This record gives sequence, C-alpha cells and structure tokens, in this order.
Amino acid sequence: MAISPPFPPYPPHPGGAPEDGVLRHAHWWQHRWVRYGALITLLTLSGLVILALVREQTGTEGFLVGLGLAVLPVPLLVAAFRWLDRVEPGPWRNLVFAFAWGACAAALIAIIANSFATRWIATATADPSSADTLGATVIAPIVEESAKAAAVLLVFLFRRRDFTGIVDGVVIAGVTATGFAFTENILYLGTAFGTDQLTGDTGIASVTAATFFVRVIMSPFAHPLFTVLTGIGFGVAALSGDRQHLRRVLVPLCGLLLAMGMHALWNGSSSFGEFGFFAVYAAFMVPAFGLLTWLVVWTRQRELRTVREELPAYTAAGWLTPAEPFALGSMRARRLAREYAGRHLGKPAAREVARYEAYATSLAFLRHRGRRGRAGADFLVRERELLNELWRRKDVARPALDHAARMTAPPVRVTAPPWPVYGVYGYGQGPAHAQGHTAGFGNPTAPVYGSPPVYGSPPVYGSPPVYGSPPGQPSYGYGHGYGYGYPAAHGPGNGPGTRYPSGPYPAPHPHQ
Repeated sequence: MAISPPFPPYPPHPGGAPEDGVLRHAHWWQHRWVRYGALITLLTLSGLVILALVREQTGTEGFLVGLGLAVLPVPLLVAAFRWLDRVEPGPWRNLVFAFAWGACAAALIAIIANSFATRWIATATADPSSADTLGATVIAPIVEESAKAAAVLLVFLFRRRDFTGIVDGVVIAGVTATGFAFTENILYLGTAFGTDQLTGDTGIASVTAATFFVRVIMSPFAHPLFTVLTGIGFGVAALSGDRQHLRRVLVPLCGLLLAMGMHALWNGSSSFGEFGFFAVYAAFMVPAFGLLTWLVVWTRQRELRTVREELPAYTAAGWLTPAEPFALGSMRARRLAREYAGRHLGKPAAREVARYEAYATSLAFLRHRGRRGRAGADFLVRERELLNELWRRKDVARPALDHAARMTAPPVRVTAPPWPVYGVYGYGQGPAHAQGHTAGFGNPTAPVYGSPPVYGSPPVYGSPPVYGSPPGQPSYGYGHGYGYGYPAAHGPGNGPGTRYPSGPYPAPHPHQ
C-alpha cells in the first residue's frame, strides 16, 4: 500500500520560538481576507467610476456599440497569453486581477491624470493644440504605462511564487494591457459612433469603421506590446538572485522606460506626416511584435527543456518514474496524459493530472533556480511542499504520463549485429527501460521511451544507476560523479557528488 513519504519538520521561525511559548497573532490588516476585500472594493469602485465616465462621454447608445466592438479582440488576446502560460500555468485569480486592474484602475488613473495634465498645459501655454499633442506623446505614455506596470509590480511582490520568470511577466503584463485597451477602445469607438450620428456618416466611410480598423484590426496588440516590455523586465528580475538588488531594480525600470518610449513613438506617429502612421507601424511595430513573439516562444521552449533536464534528479531518488521527465517536458504528451485520465477516470482525474503537471513544472523551475544560487530562503520548505503534492496525486498521474510517454516517444532504430545471436541483442540483460543503456542496447522489443537518448543527455542523466536502481539502494558499474545530492544511487568510488541546495533527496517509503 502506498503511503506518504516522510518529510523533515519545517525549519524553525527565523526569530526563534516566542519567549512566552505562544505564537503572536498577526494584525488585522495582515489577514489575507482583509487584503483581498480591500483590493476587490478598490477595483469595483474604479469600475463603477470608469463606467460612469465613459457612458457620460459616449452616451448610452455609443457605450453599447463601443462595448460590442471592443470586446471582439479580448478573447483572442487572452487565449494567446494563456497559451504562452501553458508550461507552468498560473492561477486564474492572477489573470482576473490583471485584467480588472487594467480595465478599471489603470484606465481610471489614465483618464483623470491625462485630462488634468492636458488641461494644465493648455492653461499654462494658452495653446490647446500643442497641449493635446504634448499630452498624447509625452503625458499619456508615462501615465498609462506606469498605471499598467503597477499591476505587474503587485503580482511580483505579493504573488511571488506565481511569478518565476519571463513568461510570467509577459502574461501578467499582456493581460493587464488587454484590459486597459478594452476600456480605451470602448471610449474611442463610442465617441466615434457619436460623431457619426451627428454627421450622418455610415458604412466604410464612417469614423466608427475607421477607428475599428485601426484599433481592433491593425493594432489590437499595441498596448500589450508596450506593457510586455515592462513584464520582461520584471521577469528578468524574478530570475535574478536575492543579492542582485541593483539588477532587480534597474531591469524593470529599463523595461518601463522602453515601454514608454515605444508608446510615445506610436502616439506621435500621426504627427509625422500623411504616411507617418503607416511608416511607424511597418518599421517599428510589426518587427517589434515579431521579435517579442519569437522571444516568448523561445522562452517557452527553454522552460520545457528545463523540465526535461531537472526532473531526472528526482527520478534517481525515487520520487518520479523514468517516463515522467520526458512526458512532462512535452506539451503534446501532457495533453495526451490529461485526455487519457479523463477518458478512463473522468474529468476530476484529468484535473488532477493537470495539477500534477503544474506542480512538477514548478519543482523543476525551483531546482533550476537552486542550482544557480537564486533560490530563496524557503527552498527546502517549498521543495517538500511540491513533492508532497506530487506524491498525493501519483496514483492517478503516473499511468497517464506513462501512456503519454509511450505515445509520443520517437522510434529508436535497433540493428542486429552481423553475427547470429540467440535471445536478446547486444549487451542488455533486461528491458531497455530498466537498464537505461544507450544507442539501442537491450531488448529491442522493450518500450523505447525508457532509453536515455529520449529522456536526456546520457553523460548526465542516462547512466543505468539513475534509471534502473531501486530507491535508496547502491548500484554498481556505471555510476558517475555528478551525484544530484543523492550519492548512494551512483555506486561506490565516485566521490560525494555535487550537492545542490536541497541536500540529499529523501527516498519515499517502499510501495508495498
């Protein structure tokens, strides 16, 4: 019968035990429900105020038309950012907060600050046209990008476990900007509709059609593109060590300044002549969009590679099966595992497999940061939490991932020697997935997903003692000196191995 593995006690409180032996209670404002309540109240009030302002400026009919047209690109943009976040999906509440902040709080700040600044400049210079130009090219980029960056900063500070890299920064920033653009499009499209009602223009020649083409068809990614630069800066800061204070401050600030600069260039394109808008769009916006798309897709693939490279260390200690690192490092295998569990055990099992995949990915990223010396003080506690979550779901997830690994593993060509051999080929003494031999040694009829060329680099992960040894028992013959903090699994005579921050991985109890 499977039982939970033993875990060491949590580390003592940094300040030691309280003198009177009684835990001190947190202040009322430190409770989670108080913070959540305050945040929800703030966003709700901001939404009501922004709703009233936009409706007053556009009218009820214009507001409804603007709302119907502005909502069209939102599902596509959110789905694109969710696709980027599929490797280590963050909780929905972070995305809901980001969208609500952009659509309500950031939009309200932008409307009030931009109107006040433009009015003040017009009064001071007695030149309303110059004030409008200065407000659009200087004031608006600074105010709007700062307001949107506040959402990324809040998630970075208060949801730090969910903010681990560049992709997380891109997703939070992009969803925030999507919400902001949604509200702004309602305002612009509703105002354009009101103008058409006064002039009587309809169809393609109307101001509403032109505004819809520019803001929804040509440049729905404009605001997300600007704010993503800020998100990349915070993502780089998340990858930095705790002692790299200057880098953790300067990189997000540089990303914010770049976002402001590109936003200012985009807003000022209309003043560059008759074809200034199209020149800026073709020369800057499209290449920047392509470059950032390539960067985030490349980062996504690098995250999958990190999963394949880091999880075999836990396989060596008995926490994972040999098939899991490969399956968890492939998005297709992950999908097949969820479908397999849902088909045989129902939708709850599919959700458990999805959670298992998310926890395993977080574990791989945690170990990756630990190997680079960038793990926080709670590394051991967080590692045990993730291992515990995996262990609780292993009975449902392992068969599904094993099936997915078999379905997605590339074929391995096994050639017979030129001389007659009876029984198995080559030097294998058992199934290839148990021995871990490379280049086709072992039983040619064994499942190909277990061979080291599929799971990882043989010089690091592919030696038989890693895959073939029972948890906690020494192995002889092919051990190497890397160790992964579990030297007993690599045979005698190899030295202590490289100790990572988590120390020796405790092997789980026997399954029987």
